[in-house]
Amino acid sequence: MRSAVRSLLTESAPARPTRRAWWDGALVGTLLLASLLEGLLRDDLVWRATAIAVGVVVVLALWWRSTHPLQAVAVAFGATSALYVAAMIAGVDAEQASLYTGACLLLLPYSLARWGSGSEAAIGVVIILAFPVLSAAASPMDNLGRADSARLGWILEALVGSGVFLFSTALGAAVRYRAHARQRDFEQVRLREREQLARELHDTVAHHVSAIAIQAQAGRMLATTRPDQVGGVFEVIEEAASRTLDEMRAMVGTLRDGESAALAPQPSVMDIQQFARRDSSGARVEVELAGDLDDLGPSLAATLYRITQEAVTNATRHARHATRIDVQVRGDGRCVRLTVADDGEPVTAARNPSGFGLAGMSERAAQFGGTLQAGPSAGGGWIVEAVLPRTGRAT
Repeated sequence: MRSAVRSLLTESAPARPTRRAWWDGALVGTLLLASLLEGLLRDDLVWRATAIAVGVVVVLALWWRSTHPLQAVAVAFGATSALYVAAMIAGVDAEQASLYTGACLLLLPYSLARWGSGSEAAIGVVIILAFPVLSAAASPMDNLGRADSARLGWILEALVGSGVFLFSTALGAAVRYRAHARQRDFEQVRLREREQLARELHDTVAHHVSAIAIQAQAGRMLATTRPDQVGGVFEVIEEAASRTLDEMRAMVGTLRDGESAALAPQPSVMDIQQFARRDSSGARVEVELAGDLDDLGPSLAATLYRITQEAVTNATRHARHATRIDVQVRGDGRCVRLTVADDGEPVTAARNPSGFGLAGMSERAAQFGGTLQAGPSAGGGWIVEAVLPRTGRAT
């Protein structure tokens, strides 16, 4: 209980509106006109000038109900409570000394719970609940006849009045936490979008940039030993740079116009064959596609492609003295198994533990209810194994 109370008191206020909407002015203007007309035309009203003044104060307090909810509650309920106390002392019926338009007080508990901080709400509720008590005490009880009946009627009136104000407060709290839940859901969507964008940047752009860097290193070595082969290296660099630009343009286009993303072609399982490389500028990459790989969903096929892309990039960059990288994709009626293994020197720790590649691959596999394992292989080098169910769906 203590922790709950402490959490309530320390809760910060939600983001309050910086500008009032047009209906705020319309509400205050309409109630202000109604209060003046009631004060001037109502026959049974006593203390007419005082009642009109208090009514105007209550209505004007509504103007600050969202920006300064506690102050609005204190001013409106304080002025009304002072009027009721004066009526009780003078023996005047409080209802005949106040305006019916003062019922707009019900809007203030709602605003307090909707826009106030935890401490402001606690203080404001105390101020609000004091008013029904004063209102019941100021009501005439002569018609009840007996003291015990008068006491019971006073208690019932105070409880009913408190319940009405607490209902308004609860409604404001419900709207507040619903808005908070919607904002939290929105933040979760933004976070997932950022994670997806980070994976795409890492798996596509980083892959091609790594290839460019490796080819550039090879070209520098060939420039002194085999100058006649430098031209082929430049062609590979040019092709990788063109692919990088194309994929960057596609990503930028997706960010600028979300509708065009659905029209962008997704890589397929057959596109994995383009990772095959047999030149002398680095480790040879062998690709084998086997089993039932037909009728794979486009999202699943794109996920297999991206995992392969990242695994091949990691092996190319981090496998020490590797001469061969084997990529194998096998499908059956239930799942698709992807294996990427290299023959580099035996390792005992994760490669590039500060990188994001392994995390990105694991996230992609988890989206389809699949699994991904990566680590040193028994015969040396590094192996990545992913198993994705054919019926898996991205979440």
